[in-house]
Amino acid sequence: MAKNFKNDAITSRDENFAQWYTDICRKAELMDYSNVKGFIIYLPYGFAMWEQIKNFMDRRFKETGHSNVYMPMLIPESLLQKEKDHVEGFAPECAVVTRGGTNELEDPLIIRPTSETLFSELYAKQVKSYRDLPKLYNQWCSVVRWEKTTRPFLRGSEFLWQEGHTVHATEEEAREETLRMRDIYVETCRDLLAIPLITGRKTEKEKFAGAEETYTIEALMHDGKVLQSGTSHYFGQGFAKAFDIKFLDKDNKQKYIYQTSWGASTRLLGAIIMVHGDDNGLVLPPRVAPTQVVIVPIQSQKPGVLDKAYEVKAQLEKAGIRVSVDDSDKSPGFKFAEAEMKGIPVRIELGPRDIEAGHCVIAKRNDGTKTTVDLNDELANTVLKTMDTIHEEMYAKAEEHLRTHITETNDYSQFGEILDTKGGYIKTNWCGDQECELKVKEDYQATSRCYEPDEASDNAVCPCCGKKAKHIIYYARAY
Repeated sequence: MAKNFKNDAITSRDENFAQWYTDICRKAELMDYSNVKGFIIYLPYGFAMWEQIKNFMDRRFKETGHSNVYMPMLIPESLLQKEKDHVEGFAPECAVVTRGGTNELEDPLIIRPTSETLFSELYAKQVKSYRDLPKLYNQWCSVVRWEKTTRPFLRGSEFLWQEGHTVHATEEEAREETLRMRDIYVETCRDLLAIPLITGRKTEKEKFAGAEETYTIEALMHDGKVLQSGTSHYFGQGFAKAFDIKFLDKDNKQKYIYQTSWGASTRLLGAIIMVHGDDNGLVLPPRVAPTQVVIVPIQSQKPGVLDKAYEVKAQLEKAGIRVSVDDSDKSPGFKFAEAEMKGIPVRIELGPRDIEAGHCVIAKRNDGTKTTVDLNDELANTVLKTMDTIHEEMYAKAEEHLRTHITETNDYSQFGEILDTKGGYIKTNWCGDQECELKVKEDYQATSRCYEPDEASDNAVCPCCGKKAKHIIYYARAY
């Protein structure tokens, strides 16, 4: 880290985690507040991070046969009412348009909280035969859910996301799709964001409104709380029957389709901040960083220094590296601190003596270590290898944090102490009854994050009620 240039504008992470998070969002210029609560402005640096996530996932979606579409942002209230469980799940969060111009609307319009009903209506028109299946659609958009308590990226009244919606001829195909997309989310977090996960199935209480099964990816933050970071839903035929989505199968019989939905959002930006950040600001995994390398010229007024900096920049850009030169008139120490605040993975320090000696200094943001390397044709390869090392080190560090914050216990009296002092996950047995979930929430303010179906041993009992356990379940306090 840049000694003597610690950014005092950031509250210490261990002193006040919530304020630390807000400080980083503002000081790293990821976002700003708008005039409407819960509706944030995505500033260029924050939006560029989202674009990296979008590009990664969009490529994987297309590789698995999905096409992008765009659906209207307004949903007639009458259309939303078609699926009973779905509308009940979202009704408290809906923003409703009741007037168009000067006219009251006969059928109020819902600003989309999600788009299952719109896609179902479309599929009812498009799908007539088994030859029309499968339909594999995704859209990138924003949604509105009127939250009472908001926090940038984590819980907003409006947020950006992708939502996939697919229809299939068979249950087997739909179930395979549900898990395939869950796995792409796992891949995104592991290979792009350097974030390890707990994965599993949501309980009946916590699953998506209208789904038969919901699969989740859960990430552990530095403060011991967890963040639901993506979900994939198997709908079965619930929406198909509500919207009469039928097709003529090969056996010449009319059948209902099977449906899935899956989504991940700008919550992932919050996960990056809270998993990897430190008291100097963001710490970005190289593959998601908008700027992967910043070149800081030392004594840039000296002849040849800036020319060499831009020569190195061109060399790195040719290798596909996202790089910038900080040629401002700020002091080197200020530039170092600013680069650390932004979480730029690699900093190259380059001054007259370095140039004369034919080398430069490479500093890693994740651990502050510095290495002197030659200014030659291998520099780009050295930087690429350094970035791969940074990714691996960041993932290993986060994985160790996760591993040491999963506490296995079947002693219900220990739950409170574990959550209060250590945080993270409690891994325990569960009978499958919702009453036990509610008891944990009431007694310890922790929710079930996911469970492993049919994993409990034969003699296991639920710590909440003493009944025979059916599953292994994870409880945690969550954002």
